[in-house]
Amino acid sequence: MQITPLRGPGTTILVVDDDALITLNIVDVLNEQGHTALEAFSGPEALALIERHPDIGALITDYSMPGMSGVELAEAARTLRPGLPVLLTSGYSELPAGSEGAFPHLEKPFREEDLIGRLGLLLTAAAE
Repeated sequence: MQITPLRGPGTTILVVDDDALITLNIVDVLNEQGHTALEAFSGPEALALIERHPDIGALITDYSMPGMSGVELAEAARTLRPGLPVLLTSGYSELPAGSEGAFPHLEKPFREEDLIGRLGLLLTAAAE
C-alpha cells in the first residue's frame, strides 16, 4: 500500500542540520504550527528516516554539513521519494554554482515568519 504524504497543515516534516540547537529550534516552530517534525543531524540519518517514514511530506535541510551536503541529501532523498518538497537553509548568502536553482533556499539567520512563509509556499506548490 502506497502512503501519500500530507502536504498542508499537519504535514510530517524532516529537519536536518548538524547544529542541534538550530534543528531543535526549527522542530519547535514546526510543531507550534501544527506539523509533525522529525529531526536528523546528518544526511545518512535523514535518509534512513525517509526510508522508514513514508508519511514524510517535506524536507528542510542545512546546505553545509560534514560528509554530505544538503544538496546531496536532497538529491538522494528525491531518488527515494520523487517530488519530495525540499527547502535548503544556509548561512551563505549565495550557494555555490550549480546548486542555487535546484531547490528553494532560505538564508540563515532567518525569522520564524520567514520559515513559515517559505514552507507554506513550498507545501502549496507541492499540493498542486
